[in-house]
Amino acid sequence: MNKEKWLRRFIEAYGHHPWALITGGSSGMGLEYAKQLSEMGCNLLLVSNQEQELQTTAEDLKSKYGVQVKTRFQDLSTDMAADELLAFCQSDNLQIDILINNAGMFFFEELSRENERKALTMLRLHTFTPTRLCIQFGEEMKKRGYGYIINMSSMAAKLPCPGITIYSATKAYLKSFGKSLYFEMRPYNVGVTTVCPAAIATPLYRLKPNLLQFGVKIGVIGTPQWLVRKALKGMMRQKRVVKPGFMNIYLPPLIALLPHTLVATLWQKFK
Repeated sequence: MNKEKWLRRFIEAYGHHPWALITGGSSGMGLEYAKQLSEMGCNLLLVSNQEQELQTTAEDLKSKYGVQVKTRFQDLSTDMAADELLAFCQSDNLQIDILINNAGMFFFEELSRENERKALTMLRLHTFTPTRLCIQFGEEMKKRGYGYIINMSSMAAKLPCPGITIYSATKAYLKSFGKSLYFEMRPYNVGVTTVCPAAIATPLYRLKPNLLQFGVKIGVIGTPQWLVRKALKGMMRQKRVVKPGFMNIYLPPLIALLPHTLVATLWQKFK
């Protein structure tokens, strides 16, 4: 099903253009979701802790695509983030039809007391808040009898490697959570799609631009445009899991074959 056909069917069935809530919607993958959804004709609520980027993105999208774009400057790693976001939507009479749990962070470090706060922030941002957003907004979708949820996991869910201990563990949680939630929400006509990309050329990993470009050129790093097209296609078809790219097929089993002694040696060399 192409995007135009999906949107036409949505409007015919429910009588309005869909509203999409995108966490981390001002940069990286979230920004690409915002671009492609607004190009389709969806209205947007962009949530981010990057205040200036939020306003710039909103103005650009409204000007270019003529859709409604609202913004919410908010730290999503707090205990009450989901409640505050739901309250904001209710006070503004926003009905969220598409929830995209995209906000994330990344660091490659050995766990220690020095980065414990950063690790706990990642835990809340990747697991606690997305879970509560799925519950809060999912309940509203269940009552209406339709809706779509995308949870951004990662190929790292299959790669418990040193240096990304918290990152891979939280992405594994998101993958397991989303795959189970899919069955719970299906009877209510609410689709839950878990996206598990391999490496994508975004600022999240803080690689040098020339390394990102080289990775894209040789095919080991995908572009945000490519991934989001695949993810939205899966969402429209209510697919359970989207894991595009040959790296998702070949890399995890190859890494699993590495002797533990070699992994330990490599970690000591690169940490």
